[in-house]
Amino acid sequence: MNFRFSLTRPKTLLLAACAALALATGAQAHGVTAGDLEIIHPNILAPAPSAKSAAGYMGIANAGTTADRLIGIEVPSVHHSEMHTTEHSADGVARMMHVDAIDIPAGETILLERGGMHIMLMGLTEPMTEGRMVPATLIFEHAGRVEVEFSVDPSDGADHSAMGH
Repeated sequence: MNFRFSLTRPKTLLLAACAALALATGAQAHGVTAGDLEIIHPNILAPAPSAKSAAGYMGIANAGTTADRLIGIEVPSVHHSEMHTTEHSADGVARMMHVDAIDIPAGETILLERGGMHIMLMGLTEPMTEGRMVPATLIFEHAGRVEVEFSVDPSDGADHSAMGH
């Protein structure tokens, strides 16, 4: 699922604001602004203590007139991180696939969320306990390197290490 919102229409602005609030999953929303980009509530749902991987979510709003692309992510507390998308087959089976980049069109908000695009954090080297802030660097084609902190939010009970990545 790939949700995009235009930032030029009032009704769509309201929808984007609601989506940003929904991303907060009950926790206090936070984010970072870098030029025309706003990173909205980067978060990780607390994985099981024995999990070897987790997923990261956020909204990325581009208020500018030029598109950008998320081309990488660095997270010091994991062995490997990459961007994924989820594809659903005709029989309803979800399959996660690596993507090289995520387009952030001008005037739109892209949501990285469960069941859609997300960040995979593989080979956790530290516990991802609820309430913790996990530093990371998002790498954009035009905006460059943007430092963020993922908040570890309450778990949804899913174990992402068993999802066939």
